[in-house]
Amino acid sequence: MPSSPVVIGVDSSTQSTKAAVIDAESGRVLAVGRSPHTVTGEGGARETDPQVWWGALCEAVASALDESGVPASAVAAIAVAGQQHGLVTLDAAGRPLRPALLWNDTRSAPQATALVRALGGADAWLARTGSVPVASMTATKWQWLRENEPETADAAAAVRLPHDFLTERLAGTAVTDPGDASGTCWYSTATGAYDPELLSLVGLDPALLPAVAASGAERIGSLTRPAAEALGLPEGIAVAAGTGDNMAAAVGLGLGGAGLLDHPVVSLGTSGTVFAATRTRPSSPALAGFATTDGGHLPLACTLNCTLAVDKVAALLGLDREDAEPGGEAVLLPYLDGERTPDLPHASGLLTGLRHTTTPRQLLGAAYEGAVFTVLRALDELPLGGGDGEPRGPGAQARPLTLIGGGARGRFWVDTVRRLSGRPVLVPQSEELVALGAAALAAGAASGRDPVAVATAWGTGRGRELPAVPRDEGARRRIEDVLGDVTGRARRSDG
Repeated sequence: MPSSPVVIGVDSSTQSTKAAVIDAESGRVLAVGRSPHTVTGEGGARETDPQVWWGALCEAVASALDESGVPASAVAAIAVAGQQHGLVTLDAAGRPLRPALLWNDTRSAPQATALVRALGGADAWLARTGSVPVASMTATKWQWLRENEPETADAAAAVRLPHDFLTERLAGTAVTDPGDASGTCWYSTATGAYDPELLSLVGLDPALLPAVAASGAERIGSLTRPAAEALGLPEGIAVAAGTGDNMAAAVGLGLGGAGLLDHPVVSLGTSGTVFAATRTRPSSPALAGFATTDGGHLPLACTLNCTLAVDKVAALLGLDREDAEPGGEAVLLPYLDGERTPDLPHASGLLTGLRHTTTPRQLLGAAYEGAVFTVLRALDELPLGGGDGEPRGPGAQARPLTLIGGGARGRFWVDTVRRLSGRPVLVPQSEELVALGAAALAAGAASGRDPVAVATAWGTGRGRELPAVPRDEGARRRIEDVLGDVTGRARRSDG
């Protein structure tokens, strides 16, 4: 049992909740509890009852505490990191009016297109939010709700993001943070506040929104008695504002603030992402111009189809996920849920380049290649500097790619990233970086320390570095040609 206090970091993702019990001094992971979520919906719909998240959080915390052997009295603080962009609508009693629309619900694609036009185009959105609305962003989902379920929108007494909903259940206080708020498209990264004109554009009363804390590590309240009883934790412990999952992963890696800047990260999970903490405010339509949890810059590109889509291809072929080889002449774009980057919300999976000699293992390898290439394609858009904050231009190769997420534990995922990027790859030893980042926020709320400095001292970003291998230019050209044809046809269709 640790002699120092412990903190709990919660990762409430699309598929499950993980709660990590962490020694606040050493950063040692004492236990991780897990509880699955239920996602429903067909076609473009993806929804979850927010009460499922709360039940999963309670189960995961209880499981982690039981496994750790730590008495509940040793817990000093808790923080939640949640999946971004989800739309939670509540009545006056704080009860969900309907299942939450998740980030990968693509039904709001028409609303995204209309909102871009309504403000005067992509540049107008970039100037305010750093992002151009796509179907994953919260503002587009609210607009979809207004148009398709106006009675629900009219009845809403509160609008929350997933992590906001859970944090409010913990502390009884309606608070978000700059990082998660920056993914809504009604928060301005230029001003660090909700944008009145954007709220007016989507017909959203700002009184329905939570206050924005200065950072995710701010202590926004104490654990209430009902929450303490549900979780088996002491009433009154510190509750941090928390943040979005990508922002928490950045904290867990020691990125931003006094930590590492301009260090590119590739995350391979249900979605694929590339991001970095920078001093440069992004202005590319290919990027989401997110903020770090303390209001810095966290430019990020996100794809909808990554490990889950490749696992589906493996299942269709009757293969184990590691039973793959390079795709040869085959190109497989595994856009099974539409795609966000590039913005192809109505796309489906595409296979081309078959030969008599093509094998099932090559088809699976082609799915890996299509998913990885789609993620890596966004790297050149990141406004990376030379480590001193000075712009160095796109495509900077001086630093390794930090590879995280479930895919970072898969041999063929790692091999494919190395082969298609031609860059060194760093795989952190710590596996639960989102939960660890949330735990660092909790530690910050309890002690007043900078959470990035906490995570850096814990060493959660350290790992094994793999050298660069020659880049597979042939595979990249084949995928680029096919993807170019697909996006060209989509633009002509939209026009």
